[in-house]
Amino acid sequence: MNLEGRLIGNRYEILEIIGKGGMATVYKAQDKILKRYVAVKVLREEFTTDEEFIRRFNTEAQSAASLAHQNIVSIYDVGSEDGIYYIVMELIQGKTLKQIIDEDGVLPWKWSLDIAIQIASALEVAHKNNIVHRDIKPHNIIITEDGIAKVTDFGIAKAVSNSTITAFGTTIGSVHYFSPEHARGGYTDAKSDLYSLGVVMYEMLTGRVPFDADTPVSIALKHMQEKPIEPIKLNPSIPYSVNKIIMKAMEKDLNLRYQSATEMLKDLNMALKNPEGDFVRTSSNDMAYTQRIDTISEEELKQAEQNRNKEDGQFQNKTGKGKDKKEGFFKKHPAAKYIIIAIVLILIPVVGFFGTQAILNAGRTKDVALPNFVEMTREEAERAAEEAKLQLNISEEFNSDVEKGKVISQEPPFVEGYTVKENSTVNIVLSKGENIKEVPKVIGEEQEKAEEMIKEAELEPEIVEEASSKVEAGIVIRQDPEAGEEINAGETVIVYVSNGTKQITMENVVGQKEADAKKTLTDLGFEVKVEYSEDTSKDNGVVLEQSISSGTSVDDGSEVTLTVNKIVATKSIDVVINLKKITGGYTEPVQDPNSIEPPTTTESPTVNVEVNYKINGEVVKTEYSSNISKNEEAYRTANSSISGKEGETVNIELIVTNPDGTDKYQTSKSATFGTDTTVNF
Repeated sequence: MNLEGRLIGNRYEILEIIGKGGMATVYKAQDKILKRYVAVKVLREEFTTDEEFIRRFNTEAQSAASLAHQNIVSIYDVGSEDGIYYIVMELIQGKTLKQIIDEDGVLPWKWSLDIAIQIASALEVAHKNNIVHRDIKPHNIIITEDGIAKVTDFGIAKAVSNSTITAFGTTIGSVHYFSPEHARGGYTDAKSDLYSLGVVMYEMLTGRVPFDADTPVSIALKHMQEKPIEPIKLNPSIPYSVNKIIMKAMEKDLNLRYQSATEMLKDLNMALKNPEGDFVRTSSNDMAYTQRIDTISEEELKQAEQNRNKEDGQFQNKTGKGKDKKEGFFKKHPAAKYIIIAIVLILIPVVGFFGTQAILNAGRTKDVALPNFVEMTREEAERAAEEAKLQLNISEEFNSDVEKGKVISQEPPFVEGYTVKENSTVNIVLSKGENIKEVPKVIGEEQEKAEEMIKEAELEPEIVEEASSKVEAGIVIRQDPEAGEEINAGETVIVYVSNGTKQITMENVVGQKEADAKKTLTDLGFEVKVEYSEDTSKDNGVVLEQSISSGTSVDDGSEVTLTVNKIVATKSIDVVINLKKITGGYTEPVQDPNSIEPPTTTESPTVNVEVNYKINGEVVKTEYSSNISKNEEAYRTANSSISGKEGETVNIELIVTNPDGTDKYQTSKSATFGTDTTVNF
């Protein structure tokens, strides 16, 4: 059934198919109300006739819609229309993790660890909300264009596993990622998701799944019976701790596996900081329960033998008396003998089956609902355990998130509808509240003593080596957090320890371009300072000198000064002097109409002109002009041009005097070479 072009829920316009899976088809659609693109997952037709499946599908989808986490694909809506059951989800732009593995093969271990941390964070939130995924695989992990891992199909896998784990003879989901308990059709819980996450990590870091075969049944059997090849043997670049995390997550025994996503997250984050560390805790079956069986004395053995002999004698006497009667009956009715034999042959397996069931049921303990002890006080937990006829094994630990005296966690963990055997033991952990510790001062201490002091304060030291020319090797330079700060017990204190002074040898960079020389020296470990000088005989921008000679050995981090050639461009400024404006100028004669005298003329006065140019306060040029002609064109303007280095400031002084030496006009103006092109007087 293709829904392209259809409007469902009177809101979502189906645009195109973007994916198909074992139980659903995914479409790209547009939300007509919120004007956004969404993904609509529509249940395949073969599942829509199973009422129990539909009920679970809706329940789990609605539960998953309550999950809000950056690594979980958001579910916006759940609905049905004309036999179409659909889920509306966030539309993610990116690739599935399976596509990335197929394209790239083995992924870098740090990136793989980052993806695993994001998946585990999503599972942690889901498990705390009593939602188990049950189908964790690379196909259900979308990596966005920003590198964010998004887990999809939450809740749907649970509906499948509880209702129709097979459809038309094919297992729904990928058996390559099934936990052993899932493969055998047993009860699956949060620890099953962690097994599948271990398989996903295995594939990211080796490029292959741990178990493969020609048929799904063969693969399932391998999950139940075989131990996987350690991933570090297939990819030696995998860090030791990461290999241990994968193998612990893939333990077949639930008790040996990670017990929660939180526990696995802690190791994953630690592996980023200390990839070769031996911090992954493993256990064995040595902790399995042992039953006490009473010994049997010799007298009890003799008495049992006598009783058995006595019973055998009584049986022989009884059978002997009736022997003749039976033989006479079978002589008269020969066919009856065969009828009785046939009836006995039919009844033996029936009686055996129901007899066995009766014996098993007689010795079988009653199933009781497992209470949710988390957040209960000790008294409340003990009362709930007594009502459910369960035994409690109580331990305590510090916890900053859970109030003192309340239950932090339980094993088995609570799952809605999960039952346990009556009188079985449930392990609960009570919070002792916050365990605040003061960070000791370890600056100036030797590394070994600093580590000891931090561990005595119930904190975890993390050593980081750092070069120092001032602090002796092996001595603590600084710490984070600082001394006196209060943090929770078990948190990490980073200790920076000097590894002494590293010697580096100066290279010759004279003649290199400034950028190349700086990169060469900073890569070696020098601090580079640059000064500029001008040498017109050398190329612009090249190193003229270096303060430390080539071949000299100095401390790491030493400062070197480079003198770089910087040739300044020459710029000019035009100076325009309007002498007519300054002197009053020459006036043509005008005839008086009432006079018979010839017209008189006004000649330009004779003046001396002096121009001084001062650059940065110093006179660099002086020009003189005197006895200005009365020819109008000659004295109207006097032009000049001056030159200087770009960025320099010039002060131009204009002095005009009369022939007798008295001042007639004086002024000055400033200009900058490269900025101003003309100065007008």
